[in-house]
Amino acid sequence: MTVSISALADDLARPDHQPDEILLAFTHALRGAGVPVTPDRGQAFLDAAAAVGADDATAVRVAGRATLCGSPDDLARFDQVFVEFFDHRTVLPRRRDVPPRAPAPTSLPLSDETGDGDGREDADEDVVRAAASAVERLRHRDVADLSAGERERLNALLAGLPVRPPLRRVARHEPWRRGTLDARRTLRDSLRRAGEPGRVAWRRRAVRPRRVVLLVDVSGSMAPYADALLRLAHRLTSGCAAGAAGGGRVETFALGTRLTHLTRAMRLRDPERALVAAGDAVPDWSGGTRLGETLQAFDRRWGRRGLARGAVVVVLSDGWERGDCTLLAEQVARLQRASHRLVWVNPHRGKAGYQPVQAGVRAVLPFVDDFVAGHSVATFAALLRIVEGDRRA
Repeated sequence: MTVSISALADDLARPDHQPDEILLAFTHALRGAGVPVTPDRGQAFLDAAAAVGADDATAVRVAGRATLCGSPDDLARFDQVFVEFFDHRTVLPRRRDVPPRAPAPTSLPLSDETGDGDGREDADEDVVRAAASAVERLRHRDVADLSAGERERLNALLAGLPVRPPLRRVARHEPWRRGTLDARRTLRDSLRRAGEPGRVAWRRRAVRPRRVVLLVDVSGSMAPYADALLRLAHRLTSGCAAGAAGGGRVETFALGTRLTHLTRAMRLRDPERALVAAGDAVPDWSGGTRLGETLQAFDRRWGRRGLARGAVVVVLSDGWERGDCTLLAEQVARLQRASHRLVWVNPHRGKAGYQPVQAGVRAVLPFVDDFVAGHSVATFAALLRIVEGDRRA
């Protein structure tokens, strides 16, 4: 269950909490806002805060920026979360009594009468329309520009995205309402009736879930989108596992300077625990990227074993390649031949004025089946529909 930063800060302001607990809770809030805070960085922050003095807000802020932030994009989020987490304290984090909270407003039951003339019904309709409009705006917002509070609502929207696994036809047949004549079942039914004619049995080719392979770029250029993309991978994993036809299999990998298998982490039921496990497993979070080499490693270790054969492969990357683009093109072409469908998701694809000028993007465009945007909840929903496809082989 996700708790807002202000509510968490108010709860930790009670006198029975130690300073280390408050600082540790701040690191959790920072991770929820999209800053990749690893356990090593969290421990370094606690040590630095103890060295400079935990009651000096300026010193703790400088220590946090030095130990918890891994890229320039993290600094702005750090400052925003720091202010929202500690704005109600005069110093940080000194124990003191917290004034009692104002009682929450009690919701009144709606009146059964309509058109009473006092304008209450019109006001309620305006509130509903305003709430729906805010949610709709959030669906189309770039996830890299959201505040901490908006990210919490974004996580709720991602958890509610409808997921249906793609399906493939197999050689076996199954009974069905229509299709082709099942002569064997029809004859057996007639024999049970002593030769009397009965109902005609029909059959169709059975369907099974098609495998989905997700390759998520977690390099520095993709850091603002990595949290949302991994949450999308978790939603796809849980949704396909609970889908029809026996559930589907989703394999997730992280692409950076090396390849990391994240399927076990994504199978955790709680998305927060899944993201923490994924962060602990990735050794090169927010580092460089060598897409060609990591895709080659995927092909040698997993692709040749059949993991990508007949699967829907989704690469989530902005296409910034520091290595050889010729190798990248060769590996993407090889991946496209092995897969049923190859989808490339670029967070910048849906932004105004975007042009595929990066060398990596130009190298892979001839070999992808779909080149789509991936920067908002609306584009994530469209991606899930593409992955679902026509649900047939």
